[in-house]
Amino acid sequence: MSFPAYESYKPSGVPWIGDIPTRWRIQKLKSILKDRNEKNDPIKSENILSLTMDRGVIPYAERGGGGNKAKEDLTAYKLAYPNDIVLNSMNVVAGSVGLSEYFGIVSPVYYMLHPRYEQDEVRYFSHIFQATAFQKSLFGLGNGIMVKESETSGKLNTIRMRIPINKLNSVLLPYPNVSEQKAIASFLDVETAKIDGLVAEQRRLIELLKEKRQAVISHAVTKGLNPNAPMKPSGIPWLGVIPENWSVTRIKYLVQLDDGIQMGPFGGMLLDLDGKDTGYKVFGQENTISGDFTRGQRWISQDRYMELSRYAASVGDLVLTRKGSLGNARLIEVLPQPGIIDSDTIRIRVDENKIASHYLSKILHEAPYIVEQITQKKRGAILPGLNTGVIANLIIILPTRYEQDELIHQLNSESQRFDLLQAEAERAIDLLQERRTALISAAVTGKIDVREFETQETA
Repeated sequence: MSFPAYESYKPSGVPWIGDIPTRWRIQKLKSILKDRNEKNDPIKSENILSLTMDRGVIPYAERGGGGNKAKEDLTAYKLAYPNDIVLNSMNVVAGSVGLSEYFGIVSPVYYMLHPRYEQDEVRYFSHIFQATAFQKSLFGLGNGIMVKESETSGKLNTIRMRIPINKLNSVLLPYPNVSEQKAIASFLDVETAKIDGLVAEQRRLIELLKEKRQAVISHAVTKGLNPNAPMKPSGIPWLGVIPENWSVTRIKYLVQLDDGIQMGPFGGMLLDLDGKDTGYKVFGQENTISGDFTRGQRWISQDRYMELSRYAASVGDLVLTRKGSLGNARLIEVLPQPGIIDSDTIRIRVDENKIASHYLSKILHEAPYIVEQITQKKRGAILPGLNTGVIANLIIILPTRYEQDELIHQLNSESQRFDLLQAEAERAIDLLQERRTALISAAVTGKIDVREFETQETA
């Protein structure tokens, strides 16, 4: 669907807005919207609301937060009413804003904006806050910083900035007449809902692809590739039957005798780390999760490396995360420089005559029956975390050595196929979200004329 432009335009004087229809005005936010800033004192509500990036303003309990919030001092919260524009003053640029459907209480760092004049259409102004160009224009209003998301990802994509209400009040907004506000709001409500529906379909597709991928892997590593292969009882109730020439064993019987399973040194043994490249590195979760062993800035001296050589990492080793992201497994295929594992890492050195390192890496990382065993161990632990004993006793369904290579080849091929399908779905989501952003920006700034939208929809 395409829409015409307005008959004539004039400069708005606001970079993110650009030219606006001649009849439109530019107004300061404070002349259109006001912050409710109503304290929950005396207590008027215990319905705690929360603001999420994907679902707007929702009751806290709907997020699975539990019931302990009611024990807090609820007078510290602010009140939000239906049709308030709720925004996080610490994270506006990242899009933490939504239109509330509920009466309840919210964090003191939130602003609740509502129209000064009853006739103004709050949905129109809510859409302005969803415009990426508008959100970016707010960055200069506060002390913004980019917070490192995590040591494992290395991404700088979390924006934290406090926008004072007096600076927010000075922001300039496009201000069409009320009938146009309503027309634009109705148009965007319908069109963004359509796009959101398409995005949801793509996300469901991604989840289905993940489930299918897991099912393919699970069947291959427990039943094999030959549907006509003779089967035998595995002796394990939850496993059922397995191919007749396969066996059931544990990891401890498949590793090298001397140093097959090794946990990294205690933290106290790594207190004398160097801040510069010594040629000898300490590897940890960031390397195991990413598979990139160039990451990280922890170093030890050559002498210290020799003292801790029992913890050395080598090409062909498998490394697992012991804490946090439990059970991530990675085969070291390239090691840029010598180094040792840290205390949050477990190293496995297999007996290649019994099991291929590539095969064990694959099933440790993706096979559902391994994931379930690790999950069960985590549930039973007071402090969840893997150790060498847990790893040693993981049950492994062991194909013949020849079949392991066949399975790896087949599973890698299937994984590539699923990766391509998932990448296509993710690209579709990106394009839809770009379309959504462009549509909002065009409509709220008057670049397209949607006044006849309802007439077109009902025609």
